[in-house]
Amino acid sequence: MRTLLRLAPALVLAAPALAQAPHHDHPATPPQEADPVLASLLAEALGKHPDVQKADAAVRMDQERIPQAGVLPDPSLSLGIQNDGFKELQIGKMETSYYSVAFTQPFPWPGKRGLRREVAAAGVDLSEATRSRVLLGLEADVRRGYAALLLIRGQKELLAQQAVFLEQSERLARTRYEVGQGSQGDLLRAQLELTRLKQAAWSLEAEERSTLAGLNRLRQHDPADPIATTAALADLPEPGLLTADQVEARSPELAGARASVRQTEKLLDLAKLDRRPDFAVTAGIMPRGSLDPMWQVGVSISLPIYGRHKQQRAVAEHEHHRRGQGAEVESVRTLLRQRTEERTIQIETLRRTRDLYREGLLVQSEANFKASLAQYEAGRAPFLGALEALNGWVGDQGAYLQTLAQLQAQHIALSEAALGATPPVNGGSLASASLASGAAAPAKSASSAKAPGQAQDSGPAMSKM
Repeated sequence: MRTLLRLAPALVLAAPALAQAPHHDHPATPPQEADPVLASLLAEALGKHPDVQKADAAVRMDQERIPQAGVLPDPSLSLGIQNDGFKELQIGKMETSYYSVAFTQPFPWPGKRGLRREVAAAGVDLSEATRSRVLLGLEADVRRGYAALLLIRGQKELLAQQAVFLEQSERLARTRYEVGQGSQGDLLRAQLELTRLKQAAWSLEAEERSTLAGLNRLRQHDPADPIATTAALADLPEPGLLTADQVEARSPELAGARASVRQTEKLLDLAKLDRRPDFAVTAGIMPRGSLDPMWQVGVSISLPIYGRHKQQRAVAEHEHHRRGQGAEVESVRTLLRQRTEERTIQIETLRRTRDLYREGLLVQSEANFKASLAQYEAGRAPFLGALEALNGWVGDQGAYLQTLAQLQAQHIALSEAALGATPPVNGGSLASASLASGAAAPAKSASSAKAPGQAQDSGPAMSKM
């Protein structure tokens, strides 16, 4: 029985691998890129992912449109012949018979070319906003995947610690039963808990392989490639809270909506200029064989005589579009502020919950575990009391890990400036006994309650810009 009691401090001393020791003064944390494994994952994902390459190509494609928009329309070359009669060519014989070569260059009304360049430049801003969303989303996916991997591996360590105790307790229960000092129920319960641990371990193994496959997809590796980690979930630094203005400055959707407004305003100005006529200058020469050649120079002007039904309608069209885009900006901004406020509230709540685990629940759970073991050794408490105390401690440690994971999820979503609901950092499930022991459940927000793969309310989409 002393072996059983000596095991409790060992289990508790191993807990810092899963949770930081209780403390009141939280030192400043380094930037998250200080983790070399995470930095490597981010570099590979952002450097190799096809979505980034596609977004880069779209930006370069739109940049090529700017010089095109400011170029004059292509000139035209006209070749012709004019002849008196049908019997034979009269060029050189008749004054009105000649060959003709004419060159025509259109000239838009002053200011139209510049506005077209500005419309194309606003299109680049739109594609850059889309590229920013791809980069932010990819970075957030990598960070969530990495946090999920650390969560699962922390849960596996927790199960391994629980297995050590249960194996010891199973041997002790067997010994006591064989000498007539214990009951068969104690032995069967210990064996049952070990079986449950195997089931939970298999589930965590499957979750770990699935998470690895997801991370490897993001960095364009084989799904089965291993990822060695040295940090624990509690080691991940917690960034400072971003203000609403800082989140707005990071939001690609808001930047894209504003770029769309600018583009629509330039299109409106261009539509107003379309009510002005365009010009074309023509110069030509008419050789007449042995006779002196003739030449001509002319200017043509387009007549927007259908302006009431064409140009005026175009102006009204772009005016309505501009108003709609302005409403889109306000819609994105208010939704972004709502999400920022929600995540700030959740972060503050999760921080308090985390500190409660560190400074209260985990300490109390450990003390309860030690006391139950001591009472069991002294014969003053049944085996189930010690087992339930162990399960309560394991359950609290698991809930603490979940709290850390969801705190990371809120920070990631805040930095991502996501308009949709906060995607949770998902791990595996512990053994049923651990979860049924009355351990406090991790604090979760309503925004993180959606299951992976479930459609989320993403607000105004980038495609609407």
